[in-house]
Amino acid sequence: MEGFKALLNRLRYKHLLMISMLGKHRNLHQAADAMYMSQPAATRMLSEIEKGFGCQLFERTARGMNPTPVGEMLIDFADNALTRLDRCAEEVYRYQLGERGQLTVGSIVGAAPDLVASAIIEMKRQRPRLQVRLMGETSDQLMELLEQGKVDLAIARYANAIQHNQFDFEPLGNETLVTVVRAGHPLCSGSLPTLETLLDEWPWILQPMQTPARQALEKQFETEGLVSPRDIIECSSIFAALQLVQKSDALMVMAETVLRDHLGAGLIERLPISLGRALSPFGILVRKDTLYAEPVNQFRELLRNASRQLS
Repeated sequence: MEGFKALLNRLRYKHLLMISMLGKHRNLHQAADAMYMSQPAATRMLSEIEKGFGCQLFERTARGMNPTPVGEMLIDFADNALTRLDRCAEEVYRYQLGERGQLTVGSIVGAAPDLVASAIIEMKRQRPRLQVRLMGETSDQLMELLEQGKVDLAIARYANAIQHNQFDFEPLGNETLVTVVRAGHPLCSGSLPTLETLLDEWPWILQPMQTPARQALEKQFETEGLVSPRDIIECSSIFAALQLVQKSDALMVMAETVLRDHLGAGLIERLPISLGRALSPFGILVRKDTLYAEPVNQFRELLRNASRQLS
């Protein structure tokens, strides 16, 4: 324990930055340039850091610097610490300017059009000087951002089982997944083929495999004794997926809230197929054992109110 305390006393901001830069560039010369220091000085600093930890953090090779397993752990720690320090400095700066801090929210796209938008609008009405950032990603990406401290809370789903140990979850609602095609698609006229035929003979636009929505689809296919579509375009960008479905003969599965405007404008048409029935509810996810600022708790309450009004 005494050695650990002594290490913390010696560990400085520049040490964290050096570890982070080496993790990013994997090259001592480039890391030194990024920190505006000479390569010999960077070499001495790295030697000092490794001496403090009592082990080698990077292996020197002809192609650059490869982190050891301990080095990988310290890169993650340094990246997270620097991100939180940057956010803290920004909040202090904004407070000095007369602002009232910031709130960074991550949300799956299915919850954004109604639930999250309503909560943000009300939050800004009550706190006009609060800076609100909204990041729309898939659940797996949001869990990574939440773990790194890059978002204060996420409106999403668990992406894997181990995350139950890392985050607290409060359910809010669920998405209705719908299957759509472009306007005037051949499948919009006449009787619709069986799902097995659609999976076998038509192209599909689906979210990446690591997303809960895609996993729910695959689980349904398995339950019904079907195989995945033969012809798949994996797309995590909502904008790109909407462009692709309008310019091709592909079928696309996505949250109804996201597609509402395009369906209303007649740009796409809904097919009478029920998919994604195994999709679990989404909700508020926060890091366990973390003391949050008052705006985060207020926004959570606004989300609860919006969920009750929409249900």
